[in-house]
Amino acid sequence: MTPHYVEPLFRPPAEAGSLIFQVAYGCPHNGCRFCGMYKGVPYRLRTEEELAAEIRRAGVAYPRVRRIFLADGDVMAIGFDRVHRILAELGAAFPFLSRVSSYANGSSIARYRESELEALRGLKLHTLYVGLETGMQQLLDRVGKTERVAEMVESVRRVQSCGLRASVMVLLGLGGRRYGAEHAARTAEALNAMQPRLLSVLRFVPVLGSPYPEFELLSERETAAELLAMVEGLSLERTVFRANHNSNPLPLEARFPAGREALILELKNALASGRLDASGPGILPVEL
Repeated sequence: MTPHYVEPLFRPPAEAGSLIFQVAYGCPHNGCRFCGMYKGVPYRLRTEEELAAEIRRAGVAYPRVRRIFLADGDVMAIGFDRVHRILAELGAAFPFLSRVSSYANGSSIARYRESELEALRGLKLHTLYVGLETGMQQLLDRVGKTERVAEMVESVRRVQSCGLRASVMVLLGLGGRRYGAEHAARTAEALNAMQPRLLSVLRFVPVLGSPYPEFELLSERETAAELLAMVEGLSLERTVFRANHNSNPLPLEARFPAGREALILELKNALASGRLDASGPGILPVEL
């Protein structure tokens, strides 16, 4: 018996081994112009009775499950009481459960008191995946992500002060050539303020059906140069850094602060080697 899934279904690469339950279908925000994950999917919250029955059946079928991921987009948006009941149901059904994770927005996290975050941690909530995308507020506004940089920074800090772990995602090339330098600098500033335990860097790739303002896409070389500028601006005290998603021109991984200088050297060597494609794809025309 497997849970009933309604496609499309997404999860972070690190959750490949997790059992997934869809708390809701789609994303409650779904306005980001760079994201095509849930476009065309009307947001619908599942009934608690339906989800609880599915959890109990899965608990009988897979009693030794240790890791669970709650989908779809921004599960924290459903509120403390409901998240608390879901986690309690999971704990009762899976006696070996060690961690539960989900996507989360900074604005949704901000509505939780510290005591509530600590209570959820006590019920095995472990990692929240937060899309910062960029630390440049002008660029966030431009791409339709209705989040404030300062609020996301504060939310990540609060989550981690309560014993949870934040995995923060940023997008290389999101500002094209026009905003690239400021995007790199402001994103490094936001990450330094956040101090996330996990940092994932992906390259912006246009998604069919996801309208985005026209701009010049970065070449592989320009993307690596933007990443170098960002990394040189980072001052992280205890962070696992990954840029090994297949969208990136280079597969990279490091631990900050110990691996920072080696990472910078690797990027500089790659840029000097000439093996990165320097020809950009040019203007991306998209109807708005």
